[in-house]
Amino acid sequence: MELLKRLNVWQKRGIAAVLGGIAGYTYYYYIGCVNGTCAITSNPYISTLYGMAAAALLIDGKKRTTEGNDNGTDSTAADQKV
Repeated sequence: MELLKRLNVWQKRGIAAVLGGIAGYTYYYYIGCVNGTCAITSNPYISTLYGMAAAALLIDGKKRTTEGNDNGTDSTAADQKV
C-alpha cells in the first residue's frame, strides 16, 4: 500500500488503464458479440479502449489527507463580525 501512496494521479490512471484494457479484451474474448452487430463488443480494439477509459476515469484526482485539526467546526464563521 505504501507504493500506491507514492504514485501520482497520472501513474495511478495509467495502471488502471492497463488493467482496464486487459479487462476489456477479456470481456470481448469470453463474452463478446459473435455476429458482429454489437458496437462495443464485436471489435477487440474498441472493447479494449472502452475498458481502458472506464478504468482510468474511476481514479479520483483529489488528494486525500488524513492530517488536520478538522473537528467539524467552521473556523471562518468564528472570525466574522456580526
